[in-house]
Amino acid sequence: MRLNNKALQDKAPWEKAGIELPQFDREAMLTATRTDPEWVHFGAGNIFRAFPAAVQQSLLDRGIEKTGIIVVVGHGGDIVDRVFLPHDHLTMAVTLKSDGSIQKKVIASVADSLRMDKPVDMEKLRAVFRAPSLRMISLTITEKGYSLTGGNGEFLPEVVEDFDMGPVGKDQAIPHHYIGKIASLCYERYLAGKLPLALVSMDNCSHNGDKLLSAVETFACQWAEKGLVEPDFCDYIRDHGTVAFPLTMIDKITPRPDEGVKAMLEAVGFTDTQMHITGNHSYIAPFVNAEEAQYLVIEDTFPAGRPALEKAGVLFTDRETVDKVEKMKVCTCLNPLHTALAIFGCLLGYTKICDEMKDPDLVKLVETIGYTEGLPVVVDPGILAPQKFIDEVLRVRFPNPFMPDTPQRIASDTSQKIPIRFGETIKAYLASDTLDVHNLKRIPLVLAAWIRYLLGVDDEGKAFTVSPDPLYPGLARSLGGVRLGDTGPFHRVLEPILSDKRIFGVNLYEAGLGERVEQYFGELMTGPGAVRGTLRKYLS
Repeated sequence: MRLNNKALQDKAPWEKAGIELPQFDREAMLTATRTDPEWVHFGAGNIFRAFPAAVQQSLLDRGIEKTGIIVVVGHGGDIVDRVFLPHDHLTMAVTLKSDGSIQKKVIASVADSLRMDKPVDMEKLRAVFRAPSLRMISLTITEKGYSLTGGNGEFLPEVVEDFDMGPVGKDQAIPHHYIGKIASLCYERYLAGKLPLALVSMDNCSHNGDKLLSAVETFACQWAEKGLVEPDFCDYIRDHGTVAFPLTMIDKITPRPDEGVKAMLEAVGFTDTQMHITGNHSYIAPFVNAEEAQYLVIEDTFPAGRPALEKAGVLFTDRETVDKVEKMKVCTCLNPLHTALAIFGCLLGYTKICDEMKDPDLVKLVETIGYTEGLPVVVDPGILAPQKFIDEVLRVRFPNPFMPDTPQRIASDTSQKIPIRFGETIKAYLASDTLDVHNLKRIPLVLAAWIRYLLGVDDEGKAFTVSPDPLYPGLARSLGGVRLGDTGPFHRVLEPILSDKRIFGVNLYEAGLGERVEQYFGELMTGPGAVRGTLRKYLS
């Protein structure tokens, strides 16, 4: 069994292997998409292939929708060249359920894959954005994809260059920055008659729609101020009745392709399982593996209409409810717990999240952070129950032994996650009339452990590779003179870090927690075994 259109014609071996095939006329879908494109998605990673693409497939299978998704990548085209094009834009999706059962399904809802660094593809994309039929674009480009500034708070050099160049430069040059590229495509839609559109961030970050709006608006207004576009292009982006930026909350764990899943697929006769490492060190393959649980909640504001995603389990609601759901998940009921496990997992030598959930100390840590320190500040969104959600996370999802997720993957870009995953809870305590921020004990312990993690030395004193993080080079320089076994004092080294609101969302000293983090860090530094010892001390 090969992953291409021709191989799908012989259904017998697929059925024998228990692999579900698409039930719709794919040629008709491709024709409809070429004629009247409706949905473009930026970011071709695992979560897109396992979730939004699978949702659209469900609607295609039932005849509810007629068009597919055009998927686009902005930087590096490995996944297009090595996965989508060789396999006719098909994906093998493997769902790993907590009871050990699996679901294998060929996802065929992607109609085309384009690279924004290829002029011919960019011209196709411009034509799509000029099409009146286009309803929405969605994005999974990671939280850092929206940032226009560097660690010094100033615009990145490539962004400044894009501001000066405009949406299209000499010889049809396009902006360097991902959001600059998207803003230039929005300009095409503006020129086509100020056509309506929804830009839907599905990235796992707080107020994702607002972040996307801010970034696109910055490009539009900079270009307008410099006379590179019509003055009212900025107004077009700001007109929410014409161009909308809905808030969303997305939740589905999709780790990198797993060797065990690869072997399982090969055992039933599926042979297109080759894994590739991309230029940015991510892992890609013709298959994706993911957990069963999934949630997608979207603010229902779509000026050009939208696919009937609610018929495939997507929840549409108002802005206030999405905000509550997002804060519930990102700030309390899942993401902070994931980050806590990632940091301590790397320090304690774990390579699987599910194995960490067999460690009584780590289980108690995340239970305390979730139930005791986090849950009191959660506002019940009504459509999802916080207590039930966190129960599922800690009892079913994280312990799932068939989900090969790693603390090393989760630890990536932690500096970008801390302000939301922990900073928002600290802010809520500071703003509360009934909660005392000084009662937070485990969250400060995680923050101290993260700084200890940045040393790249585990609890046995062995070196490990710190996961990629945009602020790591600067933080590593700040901590360059610190060694395991040092007795401190560490205030001079830590004060510039712990007072940085960009990292923690607050100045930890002003919040009354800076000294506590310093104390914890000192105890974590005393030598091999100090991480485990300090963890147990403050869990008792």
